[in-house]
Amino acid sequence: MAPSGWLDIHGHFTVPRSDADLQQQLEDFHSVNFLVNEPWTWSPEGILPYLDSANVTMQMLSYLPRKLDALKSANDFGASIVKQHPSRFGLLLALPTDNATACLDEIKRGDAFDVPNDGYALLTVYNDVMLSDASLEPVYEQLNARGAVCHVHPDANKNGTDGRPSPLIDVAFDTARTATDMLYKGVFRRYPNIKWVFGHSGGALPVLSGRLSLLGTESWVPNPLNLTREEIEKSLGNLYVDTAATAKTGLAPAIKMVGIKNVIYGAD
Repeated sequence: MAPSGWLDIHGHFTVPRSDADLQQQLEDFHSVNFLVNEPWTWSPEGILPYLDSANVTMQMLSYLPRKLDALKSANDFGASIVKQHPSRFGLLLALPTDNATACLDEIKRGDAFDVPNDGYALLTVYNDVMLSDASLEPVYEQLNARGAVCHVHPDANKNGTDGRPSPLIDVAFDTARTATDMLYKGVFRRYPNIKWVFGHSGGALPVLSGRLSLLGTESWVPNPLNLTREEIEKSLGNLYVDTAATAKTGLAPAIKMVGIKNVIYGAD
């Protein structure tokens, strides 16, 4: 039977934390001008009433700590939540994309979970390594062979520019910059079976996609793979985006770039 409600591909979770850890989290947020009033906590009991009220049948969970041990623990905790609520949650397994070997190990480890993960969660830039980095080729070969769903999220925890938090505008350009570099380095060409889902309606990428098409093959633009205008438009059009944090000006360019069929609901 088909689900009767929404599938939400963009749901964050976190692991249980001590009061001291929560206070440190708040201080870390404030240090990068993210002036939230209280630490962020999460529990399935806390989010399920919201999902019910929003008619969300299934939410994909993701969480990407920057240290490997914490990332593995987060994946374990996420898997335990899915095991407890298999009809309400799925897991996007976090990958430490600063280390290809660690990524491959985590993919293999995830295969042994009691409930299989539904895809993978990746940061645009993880510990200073962009998703376009050549070191990730073995990882993409594995994901391509699986026809994997890879949800890409910008780094909302880094310091923003001009004294404002990065979730305001920086994350949108972070997404656009990363996707553009993946395009020019041939990631989308070489791994066509990966289903790339870029968060927040693709950030600034849809608005800039026409500019990439118009100017991206000009002689003054480095283009070592000889991308054509047609390939640029096709590669961008084959991407998926989610609706998380979509402003009133964000959805129309995304639909123009990828088509309505490649827009997926995400609440964030």
